[in-house]
Amino acid sequence: MRPRHLRRRGALAAAATALAVLCAYQTLTAPQAAAAPAPAATPQARTSTAAQVHAAEDTAARAIAVALTDPAWRARVSRAALTSHEVAVTALADGALKTALASADRRIAAAKGLGPGVGPLLRLRLGDPSMRGALTAGTEPWVAAATSDDGPVTAYDSEGRAHTLDARETPRAPCTSSTSTAPARWPCGLDVLHEELARRGVRSAAPASAEPKRARTSAAAAGFWTTRISAVSLSDDEEPWIKGDAEIYTLVTGFGHDGTVRVDPVDMPYLDSDGTVYRPQQILVNWSSYKYDLADAVMMEDDGSTNYRDLAKAIAAVLLTVTDQGTYIPLVNAVLDAIPDDWWTDDPDYVDSWYTLARTDNGTRYGARGNGWMTVEPYFVQEF
Repeated sequence: MRPRHLRRRGALAAAATALAVLCAYQTLTAPQAAAAPAPAATPQARTSTAAQVHAAEDTAARAIAVALTDPAWRARVSRAALTSHEVAVTALADGALKTALASADRRIAAAKGLGPGVGPLLRLRLGDPSMRGALTAGTEPWVAAATSDDGPVTAYDSEGRAHTLDARETPRAPCTSSTSTAPARWPCGLDVLHEELARRGVRSAAPASAEPKRARTSAAAAGFWTTRISAVSLSDDEEPWIKGDAEIYTLVTGFGHDGTVRVDPVDMPYLDSDGTVYRPQQILVNWSSYKYDLADAVMMEDDGSTNYRDLAKAIAAVLLTVTDQGTYIPLVNAVLDAIPDDWWTDDPDYVDSWYTLARTDNGTRYGARGNGWMTVEPYFVQEF
């Protein structure tokens, strides 16, 4: 495994302002026909994806900043940032700026493997609560593209001048940020991941409430057993101030009834902040989909430049080499080993993992990395 070191949080500085962009949630087209497994994405392809996304976000950030010389646009941006958690910035703009942001949307969608029908991706947000005071007082913000966890971050003022910021410390100067990840985007990204895994021969349940399979026991006629999360918390969500809320998802892995590996993406859009206990009552594992009463879970955080098709390709290339030996084989290491080395520098971030979750588990399970814990319980889903 190649876990990232836990990052130290910088102390919050004086008031500042920030904006961000992220992916939308529109449904994608239907999955394509099944295809044979292909080699994992090359480092060059991954680097190209990140470079394209970052360039489009940076261009959009500078365009938004330069447009702030227009009092009407500045007022619109300030009002949106102060009254909304996030707002579709392309829809907020008009004229030449709207055209420029729409072009950035299309470039980001293409780079991330989302396809032309995904809709506007760019979103605007206040970077940190400490920034509200300066924005409310009328301070003209900077705009930064939140393209990296590891810094430095480039912010632009209304004259187009660049300023360097630390991604780990909230800036003293009024500033703004942009990225292409957030919970609102996940249904489209995880749908693509599910679609591509299935296309490459890895069984996978759609992340958005797919019709569950019937349980294989005599109790199946009445419903099916699941593992439900009653509480969950992270020590570090791997997300700096510049990118706002974390975008957490979990890959549940195990062996399907046919003895082949399956990967079920689970969206966790509520898991925004570290150090907070969330009580989602969310189903993590549907045991009717699995051959054994054991499964693994790998929790990840996405930072925006993931190409979901490349991620699925990398995972499938490794997992399809794991065969059922008639007894359960943990798959956490296989999933982590499937992710190329260069992906660990920023995106996606490994948060934590849970080995051999059992159907009968009832209580708190700490992650192998020591970065999170979940309280789980068996939960029987009763049919109508």
